Amino acid sequence: MAKFIGEYMAKVDDKGRLVFPSALKALADPDKPLRFVVKKDLFSPCLQMYAYDEWEKESEAVKARLNPSFNREHAVFWRAYMSNRAVVEPDEKTGRILIPKHLLNMIGVEKEVVFAGADFKIELWARESYQASLITEDNYVSLAEKLLS
Repeated sequence: MAKFIGEYMAKVDDKGRLVFPSALKALADPDKPLRFVVKKDLFSPCLQMYAYDEWEKESEAVKARLNPSFNREHAVFWRAYMSNRAVVEPDEKTGRILIPKHLLNMIGVEKEVVFAGADFKIELWARESYQASLITEDNYVSLAEKLLS
């Protein structure tokens, strides 16, 4: 399983294409095609990019907790959970990746994005939103003490 680490800036062209960071590509499994499922994050104004095999694991874990065939609420949730997803692959020659415009619009992307490695996934942020989401070092230490002690 790939472990994505680091923050990388990229510019978006008019068609929603951006260059996938080569440093993140180097962290991917070389024996598997570089293919991602992109979805809106539930809690933050960013997109999540899951390597396809990681997406399969996550979606199967969610589906295992539901019975969408016989429970109306489960069916409504599952439909919403599966909506606004896209499968994307970086172009092998140019490294460009095409993120659907409607997904970029959901997070307020204008020209610059941040690819933020988050272990088993990559978060894609509008640059301004990413900067605004960062916490101070003191807040980070306090949160670490609260959650990890």
